[in-house]
Amino acid sequence: MTVGFLGLGLMGQPMAANLARAGTSLTVWNRTPDRCEPLRALGATVAATPAEVVAAADITLMMLAHPEAIDAVLATVPDLAGRTLVHMGTSSPSYSQRLGERVRAAGGRYVEAPVSGSRRPAEEGQLVAMLAGDPADVARVRPVLAPMCRETVKCGPVPQGLLMKLAVNIFLITTVTGLAESWHFAEQHGLDTGTFAAVLDAGQMASAISRVKVAKLLAGDLTPQAALTDVLENNRLIAEEAHAHGTSIPLLDVCHALYREAVDLGHGREDMAAVVRALEARTK
Repeated sequence: MTVGFLGLGLMGQPMAANLARAGTSLTVWNRTPDRCEPLRALGATVAATPAEVVAAADITLMMLAHPEAIDAVLATVPDLAGRTLVHMGTSSPSYSQRLGERVRAAGGRYVEAPVSGSRRPAEEGQLVAMLAGDPADVARVRPVLAPMCRETVKCGPVPQGLLMKLAVNIFLITTVTGLAESWHFAEQHGLDTGTFAAVLDAGQMASAISRVKVAKLLAGDLTPQAALTDVLENNRLIAEEAHAHGTSIPLLDVCHALYREAVDLGHGREDMAAVVRALEARTK
């Protein structure tokens, strides 16, 4: 089976690299061509256009930044007949549903497979994919994702994969925001942050995400595992979906304001743990 990959950004590049290392017959494309070179070195074919990727692949995985990027890419692909497109990024569920209808109307197949995890899990092949679509299509796509994912979970029809991703991200965003607030409190009260990290890591609240984020705060290293601007966009999607259905999300509404403030302060390209900068600004 041949596989295509569109979008080699912060997450897409390590995801595609894991496919290439696993021996997948892989063709890749990225808007910025130099992002393709590490994949070429791993044996992937580099295409000049998205249309070349789709034409060469039985299944094309898309890890594109936003719906506008997906629409722009697919506008250049003249033929989807017999091809399977897999939407692995995060968008609104309603957009994904429309995209699926569009792909099927063009004779293609469509599967949602948004992933839970940031750059480090992407590098380590430890992502969790939430699949949605026609059961036969999901069954066909599922083994292709194995080199990138620790787990692949069937969620039902489109857009249940995207809805599941948004639900999971509420926990992620509120957890990291709470951790940043704990860190800020410790700093403001003169506590030794190394001791704070040791206590947190030793206790029942420790997790993979807390260990990564505390280590970043302790080292003063806010290079992105998950960029703050991307998390803000995820927050926006969740808030819009919740408010449209009258679902109360008071914790996430507070987080939404804090992430917006951190972006406005110039920290959008830093890791989501940089939400602590909004707390610092409010304290000052």
